[in-house]
Amino acid sequence: MNALSYELRLTLRQLAKAPGFTLTVVLTLALGIGATTAIFSLVEGILLRPLPFRDPDRLVLLGDHIGGNSGIGVTAREIATYRDASSAFSSVGGFTTVGFELSGGARPEEVDAARITAGVFSTLGVDPILGRVFTAQEDEAHQPFAVISYALWLNRFHRDPAILGKTIDLDRKSYSIIGVMPRSFVFPLQDGQLDQVQLWVPMSLTPDELTDQNAGVWGWRLVGRLKDGVTLRQAAQDADRVAQQVMRNFPANMATIRILGDAALLKEYSVGTVRPLLRTLLVAVSVVLLISCMNVAGLLLVRAIRRRREYAVRLALGAGSGTILRESVFEGLLLSLAGGLLGLAFATAVIRIALHLLPESMPRVDSISMDGVVVTFALLVSLLTGALSSVAPAFAALRVNLTESLKEGTRTGTGGQSHGWLRSALVVGEIAIALVLLTVSGAFLRSFQKMRAVDPGFRAEHVLVAGYQLPLQQYPTFASANAFSQAVVDRLSAMPGIVAVGITTNLPASGGGGAAAYTIEGVPDSRWKLQFASFAEIQGDYFHAMDIPILDGRAFTENDRADTPLVVMVNQTMARHCWPGQRAVGRRMHVGNPKKGLPWATVVGVVADTKLAAPDQPNADQWYIPAQQPATLYGTDAPATLSRASGGYITLRAALAPEQVEQTLRTTVAEIDPVLALQNVQPMSRVITDVEAPRRFNTDLVTAFALGALLLAVTGIYAVVAFSVSLRTQEIAIRMALGAQRSRIARMVLFSGARMALAGCGLGVVGSIAVSHLIGSFLFGVSATDPPIYAAAVITMVAMTLIASALPARRAASTDPLDALRAN
Repeated sequence: MNALSYELRLTLRQLAKAPGFTLTVVLTLALGIGATTAIFSLVEGILLRPLPFRDPDRLVLLGDHIGGNSGIGVTAREIATYRDASSAFSSVGGFTTVGFELSGGARPEEVDAARITAGVFSTLGVDPILGRVFTAQEDEAHQPFAVISYALWLNRFHRDPAILGKTIDLDRKSYSIIGVMPRSFVFPLQDGQLDQVQLWVPMSLTPDELTDQNAGVWGWRLVGRLKDGVTLRQAAQDADRVAQQVMRNFPANMATIRILGDAALLKEYSVGTVRPLLRTLLVAVSVVLLISCMNVAGLLLVRAIRRRREYAVRLALGAGSGTILRESVFEGLLLSLAGGLLGLAFATAVIRIALHLLPESMPRVDSISMDGVVVTFALLVSLLTGALSSVAPAFAALRVNLTESLKEGTRTGTGGQSHGWLRSALVVGEIAIALVLLTVSGAFLRSFQKMRAVDPGFRAEHVLVAGYQLPLQQYPTFASANAFSQAVVDRLSAMPGIVAVGITTNLPASGGGGAAAYTIEGVPDSRWKLQFASFAEIQGDYFHAMDIPILDGRAFTENDRADTPLVVMVNQTMARHCWPGQRAVGRRMHVGNPKKGLPWATVVGVVADTKLAAPDQPNADQWYIPAQQPATLYGTDAPATLSRASGGYITLRAALAPEQVEQTLRTTVAEIDPVLALQNVQPMSRVITDVEAPRRFNTDLVTAFALGALLLAVTGIYAVVAFSVSLRTQEIAIRMALGAQRSRIARMVLFSGARMALAGCGLGVVGSIAVSHLIGSFLFGVSATDPPIYAAAVITMVAMTLIASALPARRAASTDPLDALRAN
């Protein structure tokens, strides 16, 4: 114990004598360890941490697989079929997300909610912290009960302990609060921090939702718990068996549809899309940590070489090699622990910032934190980094010739040059690894530029958008919903400075919207294939408001009413797909399969393609219908009443900036319906920014890693070149005394750095090609092995190497030969 205490004091004194060296090493390690810890916290929170449910690995998400399209959910009728006919699950629950206007007791607001069967709570195995959940009998009896989230209880009701039994109005219908769920309970699992479900109400399927008319609406999901001993493969087979039973009960107009059962682990469904990205980021940050280790190893090696005479004296006086080796490793561990602690503080700050910058596509962001697992990981990485960084320099420093080292005295001759190959090898390795990250960063940047250059099919400038959902209690019919929408369009259009106003049910670049199967006139039933297209109901001057070009035919007019022939408009992609080489205008189509019996609608116009989600997604079939013609979707015998709440997006093009007309929009809507809550009122440009956020986040993060790696590599290059110059001071003085020009001395030093740069770049190019397959799936419009990207990375790396070598070269060229020779 005394020996350990002595070695600790000795090491601390040695480090205190070299504050510049100590600070440089600690900061270098803090950067590498902090960045690695921050990324690991993402991996641990999103991928490794169990879902907040009982035995989450036994939870499975169920759905149908139709015509090559998987994960599309189930129909309302299937919920009871799975509950009664499946044998692989101990319990099954159905759910669907909805939006409610929440009022009563406070200001109205739009909240995300879920209609669920009672089986969802028992399947997930989570109990409320207050009150209870509803039962299956209460669900079937259409009891107006609500279970609220912890966040809603906290933010709206201020953790009212007497919340149970109080009522709230959802879409202007009274519901009684019977329970509050735990803080960690989130279901259904949604991406990002926004749009999380805040309350749950009984599914209470209506007779209309169970009719043949809605038998083909896949708008629900199922979650099931595997029975003990049942595998996921067996569950998929059971889902296929249930699907066969479902098909036997299809109505006649769905006889041509074939479905298969889908079964996926709930966690895999929630995080599967981001797993490749997080793994890639973890590899990238590990590369930065490796460069940090190599930098520190180089600095420790230089320090050990400078102390070689001290080591020689101690060895000559009888000190064991093991003692010196142990002291060197101990010094490395102390430095790495200090760097690790500083890195933890750095990682904590980064995580707090990142939680506000993470894209909405990132799931489970509420699970990201600096917990015990992350802290333990950081400490283990610190110890491992210290050991790896100090062992090799310590062994190299012990390989000293006692006689030569003792004779050397204070001279800066060639004593340290025997380890020049190791120093150079470390720098070449840093350059190679940094080049790999530079090429990856270049590919991501070029990919992002390509995406930004894609035409979304509309013009977002000067456009304001706002979402809304009409309460079914207040707007129960098509006529009442259309009257509201038309009033909004008419009043806003009359406002000064408003160029055009439209309403759509499917906003471009939002990533959402409905899709439906369709049939083209003239295609025999035997050749009909199930295919889906996105659709939107349009009201007002929508295409003008969004500046979507009409390529052929006409737009909808006020004459396209319920009592006039049905009309549709299609996008360019659908026109080419359905009527190749022909004019689409004048052709006819209808919703659903050939046996559906829905009326034909005539194509009156073709519009440009618009991006439904991110610009890097391929164009998809789209068609539009006037909102005044519900028969297109429901048939000529469509009931006058709505089966679900109506809603959409108001799109407003103004001569002014969108922010300047926001109050006009809110005031106008409030005049029509004072209680209605608008949601996501924002410029259309922000919608595009949000949908581009995932690729921007990936690009920014990889670029940050690449710049960090470049900075560390340049630091390492400078340290090695500067130390090499100091070792060659006598040689340089002799060369200058014999007539060598200062410019030649500078070129000699620069040439030394350039050789290391070229060697490192050669290895880096090979490494970049080797890892190119890992990033190919993240790129758009560019190859991972694009020659211009490689050329730019090599030029950057060589230029930075020459810049790092310039100061030592200048110092070498300014050497005074008389002073240098006299000093030696």
